[in-house]
Amino acid sequence: MFFVDTIEVAGLGNRSYLAGGEREAVVIDPPRDVDRVIAAAVRRGVRIAHVVETHVHNDYVTGGPELARLTGAAYLVPAGARVSFERTPVRDGDSTVVDADAGLALRALATPGHTPHHTSYVLEESGAAVAVFTGGSLLIGTVGRPDLVEPRLTEDLARAQHASAHRLAAELPDETAVLPTHGFGSFCSAGRAEGDATTIGKEKSANEALTRDVDTFVADLLAGLDEVPAYYAHMGPANAAGPVPVDLTPPAVADADEIAARLAAGEWVVDLRNRVAFAEGHVAGSFNFEAEGQLATYLAWLIPWGKPVTLLAESAAQLAAAQRELVRVGVDRPAAAATGEPSAWVREGEPLAAFRRGTFADLADLVGLAGRHPGDGLVVLDVRRSSERAGGFVEGSVHIPVHALHRRLDEIPGGEVWVHCAGGMRAAIAASLLDAAGRQVVAVDDAFTAAEQAGLTVRTA
Repeated sequence: MFFVDTIEVAGLGNRSYLAGGEREAVVIDPPRDVDRVIAAAVRRGVRIAHVVETHVHNDYVTGGPELARLTGAAYLVPAGARVSFERTPVRDGDSTVVDADAGLALRALATPGHTPHHTSYVLEESGAAVAVFTGGSLLIGTVGRPDLVEPRLTEDLARAQHASAHRLAAELPDETAVLPTHGFGSFCSAGRAEGDATTIGKEKSANEALTRDVDTFVADLLAGLDEVPAYYAHMGPANAAGPVPVDLTPPAVADADEIAARLAAGEWVVDLRNRVAFAEGHVAGSFNFEAEGQLATYLAWLIPWGKPVTLLAESAAQLAAAQRELVRVGVDRPAAAATGEPSAWVREGEPLAAFRRGTFADLADLVGLAGRHPGDGLVVLDVRRSSERAGGFVEGSVHIPVHALHRRLDEIPGGEVWVHCAGGMRAAIAASLLDAAGRQVVAVDDAFTAAEQAGLTVRTA
């Protein structure tokens, strides 16, 4: 008998896996906070004998070297990956015993495309394939994006993705479970996947890489590639060098004077509370990245790399969870932190800042009752990605994606700014940036689908 446990890394849209028999197990693509993986192995009562990587990751810092060191496991990395640490190189066709008593083995299968060296691993029980860990190769309904390594390689890697998907489909039984690392909201995915479980047989009829000829597939894949988070540029080098161990101990406590001093020095002070609480009252100059949202993705995307960050949280638990999220993308140690109520984060006599929240219906009322229009002392700012805006936008709105906003604040026309995204979370980030810059802002906390229903004119071109 065998088991496969999924370790969700929901904030990044990824999964890691623990698989094995009654005594020994293997970990595939571990997150950086390896204590979660070790705890899963303890619950199963198994020894982690092997840690494997499908590729050198571009979207998060791996916990592979640290997990292998702590457990004494062999660390398997594709032979073609250029890394500067000791590992067991894996080549196409190599087989590794996972649990001899259970008849479990892991067979490497070269599947280039997401990276040139990408390798999938087939879990075999008594020689029969039961699951395949596909990393960034074959995902649910799509594949991993091929443009994260080198622009000149993108088209060749897209064609390799098509070939790798067909190899998996040809060599594995239809009932083989497909267990990818990416594709659950990760920006490493070339498309948006539906569902959270699949098999080779299901992918044969649903995956674009297996239902389209190579030229059509490649053309559509390249045309649909979206923006890449800026922090991705730092993940590959960190993983190739071998990440340092994680330190999740609490940061130094900052009082109101220190928070003010760090703001005055141009450092980032990030408020982790929910967007409603932040809008009602916050430290002037601080930015709002909700702990419950895609904190790691968007904070790491926006913050100048290496800039000190101070975290403000409503509780010690919220702060600890945020630290855990951030180390996964290389934001290792907050410069300082504070917990509690925002009134304690400002010096005596200093007021809290605040801004309004609204809906698309509120915006439509403003346009209809006051006769104001976008561009007439009223700015409607759309901070969605370009691919989202292509599906429809409010007539007259200004478009600056949230990840570029802090560099392009001077492009926003004068007037009151009503900022929106698709649902509210990114609008809250943008509103906090605008508020810190001294702009009069209203955060639209609403689904974009409500814009047209409210009576606003929505265009597609």
